[in-house]
Amino acid sequence: MISGGGTGGHIYPAIAIANAWVEKHPGSELLFVGALGKMEMQKVPEAGYRIIGLPVAGIQRRLTFENLKFPMKLLKSLRQASKIVSDFKPDAVVGVGGYASGPVLYAAQRKGIPTLVQEQNSYAGLTNKILSKKAQKICVAYPNMDKFFPSEGIAYTGNPVRKDILNLDGKREMGLAHFKLDSEKKTILVLGGSLGARTLNQAVLKDMKQLDKAGYQVLWQCGKFYFKEMLQESEEAALKGIHLREFIREMDLAYAVADVIVSRAGALSVSELSIVGKPVIFIPSPNVAEDHQTKNAMTYVNHQAAWMLKDADAVGQLKSKVDELLSDAQQMAELGLKIKELAKPNAATAIVEELELIIG
Repeated sequence: MISGGGTGGHIYPAIAIANAWVEKHPGSELLFVGALGKMEMQKVPEAGYRIIGLPVAGIQRRLTFENLKFPMKLLKSLRQASKIVSDFKPDAVVGVGGYASGPVLYAAQRKGIPTLVQEQNSYAGLTNKILSKKAQKICVAYPNMDKFFPSEGIAYTGNPVRKDILNLDGKREMGLAHFKLDSEKKTILVLGGSLGARTLNQAVLKDMKQLDKAGYQVLWQCGKFYFKEMLQESEEAALKGIHLREFIREMDLAYAVADVIVSRAGALSVSELSIVGKPVIFIPSPNVAEDHQTKNAMTYVNHQAAWMLKDADAVGQLKSKVDELLSDAQQMAELGLKIKELAKPNAATAIVEELELIIG
């Protein structure tokens, strides 16, 4: 059983673990447990797996009516999780973070079922810190995580990523054709996540005329929440070098054509970019728990494997940062090599092996 979700950063690693497990143990029965109304309720069935939803939700940072309903939703989710675990009788339960992982792993641990926690970030979430105390294994994506978890339970596996990005050889020409890009121009890939990132979008809007005038082309994933607004703005500007997308499904092709990547620093993005091995400018979101995106990015900056631009400085400074990087071929090459040193391309397989051990 695999539980958790809420964002792509939780869901896609969960699906990658499931795929790796089924590839090695094709006769297995898998069940996902997610949160009703969240992304996993759509994405997991699309990947071919069964999922059950719990009514659990998070606490808002401000006083709202939803917060008043939180205790009842949690109690109902704990009861439902206990029944789901009893009915399914899993050999092990994996928690990837997100609202549903708490009730499900708690129920499994109370019934003596082996549990594995998968922590994607360099700064552990509260739920995972609590669950790790009774988990048989905690799979992490960063070194020095013993400040959050019992050291004897930690396995440094990395974050699972989609298979299609593991080898980009020969995909550049395919990508140029797919996105209708000019092979003579430098390509800047801007990624704000599937829902979008306002600061990244505003930074591109601010500088897009100058980026186009400088001869760059921008492949820009603006996200679901901002697509209509960004489409109107970009169509009015009518710039040939700006290639807007709501969401990019063919990420292997996008990575293959990129000369520089500008990205948020969510756990999944950081893990994928390590494997891709291209120069990256991280613009971490400040609107996340414990500012963990900045901590993720700083791990790479301290390794001289990426650059970072603060969210507060991004609007108005994006082009100058891109100019600085693209004008220094040696720096670009060094960043590409250094970031690959932090890659964990076999993370899903490593997590499957840890699961096999705790199941026995």
